[in-house]
Amino acid sequence: MPNENPTKHDTLVAVATLNEIENLPDLVNSIFSHVPQSDLLVIDDKSPDGTGQWCDKKSKEETRLTCMHREGKLGLGTAMVAAMQYAMEHEYAFLVVLDGDYSHDPAAIPQLLEAVQSEDINADVAIGSRYVKGGGMVGWPLKRHLMSRCINIYARLMLSLPVKDCSGSFRCYRVSRLRDLQFEQIVSHGYSFFEEILWRLHRVDSKFHEVPITFTERVKGASKINLKEAYWSVWVMFRLGCRNWLGF
Repeated sequence: MPNENPTKHDTLVAVATLNEIENLPDLVNSIFSHVPQSDLLVIDDKSPDGTGQWCDKKSKEETRLTCMHREGKLGLGTAMVAAMQYAMEHEYAFLVVLDGDYSHDPAAIPQLLEAVQSEDINADVAIGSRYVKGGGMVGWPLKRHLMSRCINIYARLMLSLPVKDCSGSFRCYRVSRLRDLQFEQIVSHGYSFFEEILWRLHRVDSKFHEVPITFTERVKGASKINLKEAYWSVWVMFRLGCRNWLGF
């Protein structure tokens, strides 16, 4: 069970990990450097490389860090649901999620938080976007650029989403808005979760705002996504799209 943090802040940052021991120590330091007034939840799917054990050791000296251990590889989508439920149960105001491979720069977290905290923007979800002016990707081959563009066009059309970057996982959610969702209805276990959660939030009239970010391909460790996961994501969005357009 995660340890209770006696000095809880308003913002929870959550990172899902599976074999990220090469990236996580530097990522944790960077997160606390850029958002020191935050707590960090690491959700580890029983990494055999010792990621979870490192988190447990680190949390003994860093009270802002909590590690949630799960029984195995249960999927990125279920990890994000766990983070959202943890944020609601512990009454955080804001939840920031980012990848554990250091492809998202924690230096952008304050901009995401500003989008949901400021009265001028007042977003329910701030999205770290690769596809708005000022955003981009570093280290991707042309094939991956094309695949990402296609999946985002597909998601926008199937799910009627009013954002340019539907699949990016670097986001800040207003936790009070998450309480409007029925999490038991979520069907995505993997990467399609990021499109599905936007669709469900859009259906309860959430306000979105995109903040330009630069996505950098991981330098250390191995990617977890595979073709089977990609095909399943397309199928999930097709099912949701049928419901979106036809009411199935």
